Amino acid sequence: MKAAMKAGERERLATLRMLVADIDNERIRRGSAVDEEAFVPLVRRGIKQRHEAAEQYRKGGREESAAKEEREAEILGAYLPQQAGEAEVRAAVERFVAEQGLSGPADMGKVMGPMMQHFGSRADGATVNRVAREVLGRAGG
Repeated sequence: MKAAMKAGERERLATLRMLVADIDNERIRRGSAVDEEAFVPLVRRGIKQRHEAAEQYRKGGREESAAKEEREAEILGAYLPQQAGEAEVRAAVERFVAEQGLSGPADMGKVMGPMMQHFGSRADGATVNRVAREVLGRAGG
């Protein structure tokens, strides 16, 4: 926040202040410090909220507000750990499905838990879920 203040980056400063408020609220809710395990979902939630807001602004014809929300999402994205690329997720899911002999949508739960544990905060559940559905769809077909 200091760097944003010194540089006069108002939008970045406001975004970081909202993140700090979210962290403080989570710390109070938990009754303990916010570790990386709790921090990453807070950042992801903030990004998701901003993408949803941008979509709503676009529907309402407010492109400038939508662009602001997307810039804020980008600022928050810088605070996430380096994300696994889709190719890395796909390779891991395909390897796991083959090793376990899984196929079809019924095995989704058998894939999601281990893959989310494997990637931790490096991959979001939506990406893992989509890739797993595609891989299991092909394996079952």
